[in-house]
Amino acid sequence: MHPFPIQQMAIPVALTGADLIGQARTGTGKTLAFGTTILQRIVVPSDPDFEFLAEPGAPQALVVAPTRELASQVGKDLQTASARRKARVLTIYGGVAYEDQLSTLKSGVEVVVGTPGRLLDLADRGALDLAHVKVLVLDEADEMLDLGFLPDVERILAKTPELRQTMLFSATMPSAIVSLARRHLRHPLNIRAESAHEQHTVPTTAQFVYQAHDLDKPEIVARILQAESRDRVMIFCRTKRSAQRLTDDLVERGFKAASIHGDLSQVVREKALRRFREGSVDILVATDVAARGIDVSGVTHVINNECPDDENTYVHRIGRTGRAGASGVAITFVDWADLTRWKVINNALGLPFEEPQETYSTSEHLYHDQGIDHSAKGRIVPQREQPHDDHQPDRDRRRRDRPRRNRTRLRNGVPVGDGDAATSEAAASEAGPASEQSTDTEATTSSAPRRRRRRRSSTGHGTSASEASSDETASDGAA
Repeated sequence: MHPFPIQQMAIPVALTGADLIGQARTGTGKTLAFGTTILQRIVVPSDPDFEFLAEPGAPQALVVAPTRELASQVGKDLQTASARRKARVLTIYGGVAYEDQLSTLKSGVEVVVGTPGRLLDLADRGALDLAHVKVLVLDEADEMLDLGFLPDVERILAKTPELRQTMLFSATMPSAIVSLARRHLRHPLNIRAESAHEQHTVPTTAQFVYQAHDLDKPEIVARILQAESRDRVMIFCRTKRSAQRLTDDLVERGFKAASIHGDLSQVVREKALRRFREGSVDILVATDVAARGIDVSGVTHVINNECPDDENTYVHRIGRTGRAGASGVAITFVDWADLTRWKVINNALGLPFEEPQETYSTSEHLYHDQGIDHSAKGRIVPQREQPHDDHQPDRDRRRRDRPRRNRTRLRNGVPVGDGDAATSEAAASEAGPASEQSTDTEATTSSAPRRRRRRRSSTGHGTSASEASSDETASDGAA
């Protein structure tokens, strides 16, 4: 196993205690370049000199990272590297409870890795003592600039000793980072792991740029996910909403996908990343919050679902594949409205994609470029269909041949509704006395909510009005 160029050049200088600025492309081993130095320069509890420290258990090394995902990744790498030295490493970031972090600091640590916000919070509380830091590392410093963390970084540097070793690592070196280095680093040695004319991107990553319509992108992505030799895939979106929408769409199409973005809690984000590492999901949809620090083996494809904002974002996005010498594929979609932005990125990085090829989910060159089988469809789980019934035609025929039901409404055996009045009267006369008798019986035995007394005319059956009058007169005379 051979060290990467940045490790080979930076470690000997760093072990002397000199300040340095390390610049190398993403995915080329910068973490171990400073991690090895940290573990060699600190004093661990098993060393005989530990009890002679000014403050045993106070942090001796501090690593500042711009994002939670990067801090978590660096912390895990340092814990792995310190398996023999038994250094106590604590990772600090927001979005989780304070209790565990406070108790670990109280029991003592040698190395602290964290994001600027939570580091400052604990330092201002007095729980994090930075007065004994011997080695300070600023990892991915250009990302701190993009996220607006430089003022917080300045405050953290002010809480550390003046005579410390400071190492600054980054893939790109904007002017603001150069100014920061001049203010806080003492005669730093600049180390660049490649010559100035080399491209920023990793040569083992094959890059493709397609001009695609936003409504057709999910179909194109679904077909790319069925390409040959496809393993884990990371897809980057510009907004939190578009990331979640694409994740839901891919899951509905039958793919195993999870998302990471700012609307999710830290617990949910860590669970999604853990599932991605373990392989229970093989597609991770993320915003640029995850563009740094995620070092997962087996990422064969990176898809920029939307055009990056600038060349630095592009470099760090596609740097999630082609890591540690492995090959990878980077695919970028450029919408018609993003053509000008893409040309700026293309010219800044010296790429040969000034005019992206117009591409649709049915384009022949898409299948050829990505090695997609022509039988691939937009989903791998078919839509739910009604079960096939061989007897359905016979059932339909019997339903057609069945006589129509009589839906005439009846009241007391007499049709009512919008029908012909003469027809109703004829039906009533045909019913005759039998009909009336059955009707009286039904009225007696039914449990209708209310009873209605019907008055009959003098021509019908029963007592007429004149007869009732005579009975009343006779009754009065008898009285």
